[in-house]
Amino acid sequence: MNAFKSNIYKYLGGTCQYLIPLYQRTYNWGYEQCARLWNDIINLHTTKREGHFIGSIVRIDEEAPAGFTLAMIIDGQQRLTTLTLLLLALRDYAASNPECGVNPNKITNTLLVNQYESGDQKYKLILTQSDKEMLIAKLENKPTPMEKKSRVLENYDFFFQQIRKREIAPEDLYDAIGKLQIVDIVLDRQCDDPQAIFESLNSTGMDLSDSDLVRNYLLMGLDPDSQANVYNNIWRPTELLFDYEHQSQLLDDFFRNYLTMKLGRIPRKKEVFKEFRAYHSRSKINIVELCKDILVFAQYYSDMHFVRSTDTKLKALYGEMKAIRMEVAYPFLLKAHSDFAKDVITIEELREIIQLCISYVLRRAVCDIPTNSLNKTFATMKNDVREHDYVVSVKAFFILLETYKVFPTDDQFIETFISRDVYNMNRCRYILGSLENWDNKSVVSVENLTVEHIIPQNKHLSNEWKDELGSDWKDIQKKYLHTIGNLTLTAYNSEMSDASFRQKMNMNGGFKESALRLNKYVVAQSRWGEEQVVERAESLGEIAKKKWPYPVLSEEELAPYQQTKEPQNQYTLESYQYLSALTRSLFERLNTRILNLDNNVKREFRKHYVTYKFETNFVYVVIQKSCLRLRVNMKYSDVVDPKGICSDVTGLGRWGNGDVEVKFKSLDKLDDVMQIIEQAFLLQMNDQ
Repeated sequence: MNAFKSNIYKYLGGTCQYLIPLYQRTYNWGYEQCARLWNDIINLHTTKREGHFIGSIVRIDEEAPAGFTLAMIIDGQQRLTTLTLLLLALRDYAASNPECGVNPNKITNTLLVNQYESGDQKYKLILTQSDKEMLIAKLENKPTPMEKKSRVLENYDFFFQQIRKREIAPEDLYDAIGKLQIVDIVLDRQCDDPQAIFESLNSTGMDLSDSDLVRNYLLMGLDPDSQANVYNNIWRPTELLFDYEHQSQLLDDFFRNYLTMKLGRIPRKKEVFKEFRAYHSRSKINIVELCKDILVFAQYYSDMHFVRSTDTKLKALYGEMKAIRMEVAYPFLLKAHSDFAKDVITIEELREIIQLCISYVLRRAVCDIPTNSLNKTFATMKNDVREHDYVVSVKAFFILLETYKVFPTDDQFIETFISRDVYNMNRCRYILGSLENWDNKSVVSVENLTVEHIIPQNKHLSNEWKDELGSDWKDIQKKYLHTIGNLTLTAYNSEMSDASFRQKMNMNGGFKESALRLNKYVVAQSRWGEEQVVERAESLGEIAKKKWPYPVLSEEELAPYQQTKEPQNQYTLESYQYLSALTRSLFERLNTRILNLDNNVKREFRKHYVTYKFETNFVYVVIQKSCLRLRVNMKYSDVVDPKGICSDVTGLGRWGNGDVEVKFKSLDKLDDVMQIIEQAFLLQMNDQ
């Protein structure tokens, strides 16, 4: 590796060409990065400094004719491309404003193109795919597709508009650009590992994403011909499945879900690439086949995310998933789609499975059950599926879930559904729209409809409404206002407003003119009060049970999936031989504080210790003669210990898991001890 101090004019001078390899991400600097570069240049000029360092550019030189520099850019393509666009914008401005003092031909022939070369060798910078086409089109003053989004075009336009403002004179801008300093790092193919260097480098503008690292890892290991073939026919089609504006984030999310599906557990967000590389190493799959597998699952993923399918029923289910933000189920549903493609299940069974997942998520939301366990439920769900009895095993899995993972039964669901505040749920319009379209062959679009309260929200009800509701009108309004029985959909929300029930019924666009089945009960009423709200809620509840069904199996079907628990020794606090008045007092206070962390924290008395568990055990309590010895399940390097009460027990033989030990000897240290325990609890809670 050799490093040289340089500037952008020296770097681009002479006969040279810099290639962005296929495994690099496409150009993706945005307004923020371009504005920062522009401001740095303005500041450089106004402060009259001699130079400004903008970072390094790492390259590997390729074989080339004498006098010609040909290099692959390993890192720095974002800043090199951005500087090229700035020079291009300055050239074009100078061409249309010849009095500005900048020679446009000089910029073209010394910094943008190799004047005496032809074909692709003519251009000093060759980008990848559509970026290449856009840059060359601008260089050659050719038209570009107006409908096509491109960072190349967007950033060129940004710089051109900045130059037009004359915040800095064009000739001063040209001089200032020449003062931008870089470090030119040239790698030696015999000594340096470009892949390792790529993985360790971050651009000052935008960090490398997981998908950047995965693409590099897979494509850099191929020979040039295979690399081009895989990129053009597999990798690029994978990228194009995802939305342009959010492609990088969506691809990162996809890879995390892909790995979750493959591993049966959720990789930490900061370790996705590390886990991917380990998965590939263990799987022994060759790179081409792995890329093909990624493309297949990316198609399933993007179909769900963007609601795409030629099957109308499946597409409708994808729409429901989108409406209730059910991305948490993607890992399991990726497997289900794969099994459908392999003819393990039919399209009808795939639809039924998706509907069960929707019911599970929706029912839990209505019953206000915390969602933080959902991702782990779906991550491990594939382990309980039996391919020979696929749908039954899925139903059994849901039925047998307990405690904080439970699938609410019909009774649990309906009791909450008819009484809770539905209006302030973010899924309110979805719920009302689903009830309207339940078992309806002619689906009604609810996009242009708004939620209407039949009993108005205004605390100062009109006399008509007070008479309608009776002497307890305040209590009735408060109790039923936002419940499902009092909510409907209308296109005339502003007209209805605080109007009386009779007016809402008979006005133009009122309930009597409504074609919505949701209003069928309302239209049949002559008055509206507590009795009507309750009766309508119960009626809608019956529809809700059918729309979001509970899985049903006979006892015979469920029996093979029920585990017979072996009788266990029953331990209590009294089982521990070193329990004393002191340690009992310490334990009782600590126990209360730990259980108060969350309703889903569970305690278990074991033979030698007491455990506290959320998803897994996060603290172990061993009762000793004069203290409680706590084993906290987290890495010692991760713990924040301002009071210095923790010990590193990494590798030492102790009951429980984790590298952190705390001794709890007196009640005045309870807050300090809980501060450590809470870290392990929150680490588990947030490890989504």
